[in-house]
Amino acid sequence: MVPFESIAPPVAPPLRQQSPAVRRVRNRKVIPGQQNLEFARSIRPSDGVIYCDAPVAVPAHRAMAAALDGSMILIATAIFGIIFYLAGGQVLLNAKTWPVLVAVVAAFVIFYEILWCLAGGDTAGMRWARLTLVDFDGQRPRRKQRLYRLASGILSLLAAGIGLLWALVDEETLTWHDHISKTFPTPY
Repeated sequence: MVPFESIAPPVAPPLRQQSPAVRRVRNRKVIPGQQNLEFARSIRPSDGVIYCDAPVAVPAHRAMAAALDGSMILIATAIFGIIFYLAGGQVLLNAKTWPVLVAVVAAFVIFYEILWCLAGGDTAGMRWARLTLVDFDGQRPRRKQRLYRLASGILSLLAAGIGLLWALVDEETLTWHDHISKTFPTPY
């Protein structure tokens, strides 16, 4: 039996750790015609990669959360319509009023989502489906990331839903708004 210590290379002493603020790029002599390879600048691989161990929520959980959020928005729209009707307004359904009704429902959807973005919390549907929103580092997303997610989610819907269907072919089952905002829902 041969002990591994006798054939193993000697262990190098640990390098002195410096904080990123203290590290300095050394100025090296630049040879004309030689490419500049800046390895020190790209510490992380690409920005579209998840760095944490949290699993991405399956599309069924996302659909359940969206269905509950959608039902809450429909209930709010119905309450608004009932109050409008009881106050003496008339609800006519014809070709001229459909755009107004669609705009009212879209305003309720955007208002509902903006409230949750500004509050910095998960929607009621996500809580009911036991999902939480995290960024690619596994941290709670900032307000700016949540607003990016809302704007890119609207873009995903306006593109005929292709941004949402993207999750069916994506390697990590992420939608367009997951990639753009660098956030994703995960079970807790």
